[in-house]
Amino acid sequence: MSGSGDSRRQWIRGVVAGTALATGHTQAAESNRPNILYLHSHDTGRYIQPYGFDVPTPNLQKLAAEGILFRHAFNAAPTCSPSRASLLTGHCPHNNGMLGLAHRGFSLKDYQQHILHTLRPNGYRSTLIGVQHIAKDPAVIGYDEILDTAGVHVAEVAPAAVRFLKQRPKQPFFLDIGFFETHREFHRPGPQEDERFCTPPTPIPDSPATRRDMASFKASARVLDQGIGAILDALESSGLAANTLVISTNDHGVPFPAMKCNLTVHGTGVALIMRGPGGFGGGRVSNAMVSHLDVYPAICELLKLGKPAGLQRTSLLPLIEGQAQELHEERFVEVNYHAAYEPKRAARTRRWNYVRRFGEREHPVLPNCDDSPSKELWIKNGWKNQLVPREQLFDVTFDPNETRNLAADPVHAKALTEMRGRLDAWMKRTDDPLLRGPVKPPAGAVLNDPDGISPQEPPRPPV
Repeated sequence: MSGSGDSRRQWIRGVVAGTALATGHTQAAESNRPNILYLHSHDTGRYIQPYGFDVPTPNLQKLAAEGILFRHAFNAAPTCSPSRASLLTGHCPHNNGMLGLAHRGFSLKDYQQHILHTLRPNGYRSTLIGVQHIAKDPAVIGYDEILDTAGVHVAEVAPAAVRFLKQRPKQPFFLDIGFFETHREFHRPGPQEDERFCTPPTPIPDSPATRRDMASFKASARVLDQGIGAILDALESSGLAANTLVISTNDHGVPFPAMKCNLTVHGTGVALIMRGPGGFGGGRVSNAMVSHLDVYPAICELLKLGKPAGLQRTSLLPLIEGQAQELHEERFVEVNYHAAYEPKRAARTRRWNYVRRFGEREHPVLPNCDDSPSKELWIKNGWKNQLVPREQLFDVTFDPNETRNLAADPVHAKALTEMRGRLDAWMKRTDDPLLRGPVKPPAGAVLNDPDGISPQEPPRPPV
């Protein structure tokens, strides 16, 4: 992990002034546990400035320069509700029950698994503002307070969050702030998002339509960043910043073909920036491979709370404290349902990403890709009839964009066998329902036909 020494010393001084948690075990430290500010967006992936992309997000850049940026952070599922549910419960989707989208009829098996129910007995008051996306009715989650807003875009959510922070809420608090941005439909590009000088994401061909599409994404990212900046400014001006752990992340990759809802890095890679007490400062960068599932145990360890039984990953704190350079040799990710059923699993190591699809389907599930100009270009060029391999093996050292499938190459037979074994062992260890056949949806789930084109098409009854 690397970073600026001066910046880190400045944040350590703030931490020492704001909380004794990092070094003490006294009763005073226990009563001064840090607040938690959880900021999350839709469909942003790593396509922001701190990850080196030409998508200006100066407020997120500032947060990274003051905190810790995880370069190789991944979700547990590249779809909206399963991703968030995994971070907030510490369990992968097929264990916590969030197999699809909350607004389409999927839910957690037990909302008591949500981290707020671990925080509440330790004095935390929980507040939700904006998007939550893990329950059709947010009241079932159990927040102490849900602030009503006129909508879930930055324009409605950020002002409500600023007002909340300026009232200096009772501490410690768990404040969950979710934004619709950068989900489609995107914002209209402004002068700073000139489509003539945009480049579409890596898997997408360069054309006038895709450049225009990317310009619109950049406009949404600009609006998102402005909202985050306003909230962080309010946190600072209210005197709460030094004693608040900020967690900024998103659910999955950007909403373009071969990205969101896909098990390559384009779908599973997420931004994760953390800043605050306990060593989360200094403008450092972690190169360790980490997961959203590591966040819950890290919060428990930072706050010196007992971890609920069954959390499926490991705390980030050994990385923060310099006790480890890596946490995991492997990580796993899944898709069950998005708009339509598309069961698949993946195992990733530093060298390899192995993807396996289940069932008999041989073609793309187009309803699981959001409608867009980029999607239209692919469809016009025969995407619907493309063959999708049952297995894929990518050498992420020589093929970081994961485009060359080596599963049928005898030279890599040993790696294929190893990665198959890793995935099989995880599925057995976690009692993956796919081991027993197709995963059934809940009664009343709203699903699209996998043979359709758009998620906006009329749903079909579950089979």
